Amino acid sequence: MDTSYPREDYLPMTSRKQDPSPTVITIGPSVVPRDHLIWSIFNTIYMNLCCCGLVALAYSVKARDQKVAGDIEAARHFSSKARCYNILAMVWSLLLPLLLIALAITGVIHLSKLAQESMDFFNYKFFANEDDGK
Repeated sequence: MDTSYPREDYLPMTSRKQDPSPTVITIGPSVVPRDHLIWSIFNTIYMNLCCCGLVALAYSVKARDQKVAGDIEAARHFSSKARCYNILAMVWSLLLPLLLIALAITGVIHLSKLAQESMDFFNYKFFANEDDGK
């Protein structure tokens, strides 16, 4: 029998004063992170610029795998990355068509002004010569 370590039942009892209010910790159900899989699929299919939607889809699948495995912290990390890439893909998907529309409108306005100035120039030249001859 090994007697080098005293057992707990043979230790002398020490008296401690108890706190008047005990600490109560309530543990609620842990919040499961979202994996943003549907959003990632949508961004992958619709106007996938710079492959941001595909990267978001990869992080969404990783988040779902980690959630199923029970690693909530890793799932939360991958979910955050998927959300960032989804936001980036969505901004690109909305910004590019708006930019193209704005460029087309300014191009049409510029060309119409240029055409109007050209017509005014040629009308001035032709009519100025005819009026001088009378």
